[in-house]
Amino acid sequence: MFKQRWNQWLDQLGLRVSSLDALPQLCMLAIPVGLLSGGVIIAFRMLIETSQGVILPGGDIENYEGLAIEYRLLLPVAGGLLIGLVWQWLSGDTRQTGVVHVMERLHHHQGKLPLRNAVAQFFGAALSIISGHSVGREGPSVHLGATSGSQTGQWLRLPNNSLRTLSACGIAAAIAASFNTPLAGVIFSMEVVLMEYSVISFAPVILAAVTATTLTRLVYGSDHIFNIPVMQLGSLSELVYVIIMGAALGCIAALFIHLLQHSTARSQRIPIWIRCTLGGVVVGLVGMAVPEVMGIGYDTVNRALLGQLALSTLLIITAAKILASALGLGLGLPGGLIGPTIVIGALAGGAAGIMADNWLPGHVAIPAFYALIGMITMMGATLQAPLAALTAMLELTANPNIILPGMLALIAGVLVSREVFGKESVYLVLMKARGLDYRSTPLTQALRRIGVAGMMERRFESLPDAMTRERVLEALASEPRWILITQDRKPVAIMPAADLAREVQENPDRTACSLMDIPAERREVTAIDFQASMQEALELLDRNDAEALFVTRQTVPGISRVYGVITREDIERSYSIS
Repeated sequence: MFKQRWNQWLDQLGLRVSSLDALPQLCMLAIPVGLLSGGVIIAFRMLIETSQGVILPGGDIENYEGLAIEYRLLLPVAGGLLIGLVWQWLSGDTRQTGVVHVMERLHHHQGKLPLRNAVAQFFGAALSIISGHSVGREGPSVHLGATSGSQTGQWLRLPNNSLRTLSACGIAAAIAASFNTPLAGVIFSMEVVLMEYSVISFAPVILAAVTATTLTRLVYGSDHIFNIPVMQLGSLSELVYVIIMGAALGCIAALFIHLLQHSTARSQRIPIWIRCTLGGVVVGLVGMAVPEVMGIGYDTVNRALLGQLALSTLLIITAAKILASALGLGLGLPGGLIGPTIVIGALAGGAAGIMADNWLPGHVAIPAFYALIGMITMMGATLQAPLAALTAMLELTANPNIILPGMLALIAGVLVSREVFGKESVYLVLMKARGLDYRSTPLTQALRRIGVAGMMERRFESLPDAMTRERVLEALASEPRWILITQDRKPVAIMPAADLAREVQENPDRTACSLMDIPAERREVTAIDFQASMQEALELLDRNDAEALFVTRQTVPGISRVYGVITREDIERSYSIS
């Protein structure tokens, strides 16, 4: 009895979220997704920080500089070798991780993210960070958050159109939990990963981000990860210098994308265990000379923000971080690139701030001002996501005085990287380097948002080909729109119920008929799953050269139920109302 009621509830929920007006249901689901995603990110962070506290000197979770020089080489090499051996043992599909994997699954697989890939990401990225590789935790967090949302929807057997929204909820929750910035998490999810904005998605995504942030603050408190002093622009004359600095960071972003793109493309044929080991060697050799590149590097960012690093030190660490991160990630080490871009931008910006203090006449802003602007400019130019970067800057500083110069630097960086060097978002570049594509037209975006269950015609009757007059009259009494014709209990065509009614009226003496022989408009049909989106429906019609679909769902093993029928006209109508 309970299982039957549970299945009925799932059917009703699926019908609701498959339509465009499913905002209450999606908001209801966003809260558990936010809790799950936030909980996973907390566990991920605890695993990393607990392990770092054990192996690093003084229990300092970012004190890779305190390691002896030989350990700065051996630790990343051993970590790369271990990751490579595990990755070699895993199937090729399972070791696909990170933001690029999430975008590919959202675009080509209707948002269905496998749990096994997330498990590989959880432990692989944790090992990569613990062993000192120059990677971040935000990229893996995006994967873990997206999987939390997708798996929730798959467990509830929800239509595929809702899986994208729940994945977006998980992504926003993950970024919010990582940076303690709920609004930036929302914008990042919509601008960087989904690359689309829809009104119905914003409310649940916001709820998920707020839920995850609340959970994270209960565990770690409300402090931000960076120590940002109070700052403001020295004078309006500095704006010209800010624009120049933004353009320079756009060049650095283009260089980082270029190195990452080519190291990824040229290493694809090398066995994964060799690639990961080489990545560890690169990080280890660089780390022997410049240990600040090891690990996430947020301690170095805080030192730059507090003005504790000299100009030469900032420039050296910037160059080393670009090399170690681009080559390590390009060779296949699991981890994120958002963290490295933030570190690179903060260090380069801090260097620009010291130069401004030395070169510009009069009162100028403190170097931390330029470090913060550089951090956000590098992130925005690399991801081609200016709104997400601006939002993160505002949430991190709570200082409106930095918005004007930050906007100028950010747009300069984005334009230089995109228009001068022709660089798209780093994630799109990496997708193409791996032979993938992410084209998203307004039509496909609209069709993805609606499930077939939300647009199917439920007024239908299923009848076998050979039919008595009495059974026909009984079926027509319910006033269906379509008749689904079956042969050997298998649907083969649909016909308008009006055509069947006309035939009955014109031949009152006929006691039996064949529905496939009477004069009527008939359309060949093929099956589509209840969970499919309208995009999948259109692709299925084109692929099978069919004229209509019947929507089916397995209720018990081996037994399927037909829920409705859908035609090309229904698909066109769904696009016009979305």
